[in-house]
Amino acid sequence: QVQLVESGGGLVQTGNTLRLSCAVTGNIFRNYAMGWFRQAPGKEREFVATIDWRAVQTEYADSVKGRFTISRDNAKNTVYLQMNNLKPEDTAVYFCATGPPLRTSRIVDEYDNWGRGTQVTVSS
Repeated sequence: QVQLVESGGGLVQTGNTLRLSCAVTGNIFRNYAMGWFRQAPGKEREFVATIDWRAVQTEYADSVKGRFTISRDNAKNTVYLQMNNLKPEDTAVYFCATGPPLRTSRIVDEYDNWGRGTQVTVSS
């Protein structure tokens, strides 16, 4: 059984930083891409960042490019999202998910296993 648990969310002011972590249990992590998505109230879940299984290729939404960094530690079965220069529009529940084998993806439907999310709130 695959389980994903996000942590690291919180309430911060504009311009501050947060680092999200996602711990994955189950024999699936190492050969699969991982992704971070977010969902604000009244909005659809949207892509934030993805990383391939070797941590060689990454992709980012235009809204976070240059501010967020996705990384992974396959020895620890953990994926991270470093979020710098946070803005009020980054406020959302952030989810991690296991993606397709090997390659990255921006498509929500290509992600099979999801965590419950962690709340990030950025005050102005």
